[in-house]
Amino acid sequence: MTDRPGVQGRAARALIGVTAAWLAAAALPAHAANDELTLYTTREAALIQPLISAFSAQSKIKVNTVFVKDGLLERVKAEGARSPADVLMTVDIGNLMDLVDGGVTQPVKSAALESAVPANLRGADGQWFALSLRARVLYADRDQPITSFRYEDLATPKWKGKVCIRAGQHPYNTALIAAMIAHDGEAKTEQWLRGVKANLARKATGGDRDVARDILGGICDIGLANSYYVGQMKSAKEGSDARKWGDAIKVVRPTFAGAKGGTHVNISGAAVAKNAPQRANAVKLLEFLVSESAQSLYAQANYEYPVRKGVALDPIIGETIGELKVDPLPLTEIAKYRKQASALVDKVGFDL
Repeated sequence: MTDRPGVQGRAARALIGVTAAWLAAAALPAHAANDELTLYTTREAALIQPLISAFSAQSKIKVNTVFVKDGLLERVKAEGARSPADVLMTVDIGNLMDLVDGGVTQPVKSAALESAVPANLRGADGQWFALSLRARVLYADRDQPITSFRYEDLATPKWKGKVCIRAGQHPYNTALIAAMIAHDGEAKTEQWLRGVKANLARKATGGDRDVARDILGGICDIGLANSYYVGQMKSAKEGSDARKWGDAIKVVRPTFAGAKGGTHVNISGAAVAKNAPQRANAVKLLEFLVSESAQSLYAQANYEYPVRKGVALDPIIGETIGELKVDPLPLTEIAKYRKQASALVDKVGFDL
């Protein structure tokens, strides 16, 4: 996923997305048969295909997967009641909440989903469900004597000129900033963000793996990145650049200060489309994706944290990062502050 542009860039992309959506709506495919369903997903097909294949093998329901890189909300809106979409799958709580707020999802009541997905990781009315977790963790030079860390520590003078991070406007970081606002208020979060900017070793840019790369290169000592990249790097071919980056770092699970505790997580998640032609099949797919077998596949195939308790982690993640204590603040509460978080990034000139 690439860095998000500023407000003008986002507006331009939205306009392009709307135009593309109307063009797509003009040539809708026929609705799936009763033993099929249609999945619209912003996740690349290769990442979820093992799960889809396992579901189809078990249920005998064929899944027609449509990859929608941009403009998912605009597309479904444009298609309206004629939309063939049964399930809407996306990455980042903000993107998922946009679908809910845009009125293109419907509530689901399912004992299987409610028992598997903790309350803070699903909509109170069943409009959406988290399927997997990715923690926002600290990458540190492996020689750094760090055993614990608070997100607030990123702004302390100790780390001046030693922090690497991707753009503040990237959804992974705006979600974290939104969590800070939810915990500490906007004024304290602005002060924190200014402190982090003052500590940057280089411009906030690139991707999460670039944080590990730049730690290896001596540009910085610490940085924030997603947990699953650790699995990708440490499982890479011996001697490859990615493997060298992974071997250069240690990983610490940060928490919020005080009694708030917990590590910030973002999600991949899904919802049943408002006009789903095959609603029953859509619910079956969601229930399968939170089953023990599917949650194990999430852990093994994508190095993500399962939402279901008791499912074993991938060995690399288990040994390198370990079990999570997730920030208990509901993701819906965090998502309320996304726009304020984005505005703060621009206000302090974080990405300049």
